[in-house]
Amino acid sequence: MALEILMPALSPTMEEGTLAKWLVAEGDRVQSGDLLAEIETDKATMEFEAVDEGVIGKLLVAEGTANVKVNSAIAILLEEGDAADATVSPAQSAAAAAPLTPPRLRQRRNQHVRRHASLESVFETCYEQHL
Repeated sequence: MALEILMPALSPTMEEGTLAKWLVAEGDRVQSGDLLAEIETDKATMEFEAVDEGVIGKLLVAEGTANVKVNSAIAILLEEGDAADATVSPAQSAAAAAPLTPPRLRQRRNQHVRRHASLESVFETCYEQHL
């Protein structure tokens, strides 16, 4: 399922910012923690990290675009199995913009727990092989 990457609020008072520079291109594979873009606020320029893994399907906002509203879509992230032309449905957009309620928090936590457990088992296997 394709996901929208939203303009982050990098401070409690931030309402809009400038997408100064993309650090990825369409077709790039990203992991959680990879740097995606440089965002300028009225006070500083900060780097913005991926929170999910997948392939950058489309960059929706061009470099240098000013006055990008917080929580507006800036890119599309494709998950494994998504077609390159996959789009985000209105229901997915609404869900992405919705506040994280307890069920959504549990779902996100479970995704991260599974990812962590998978990485931990790979690490343990590699460590054991080198002993």
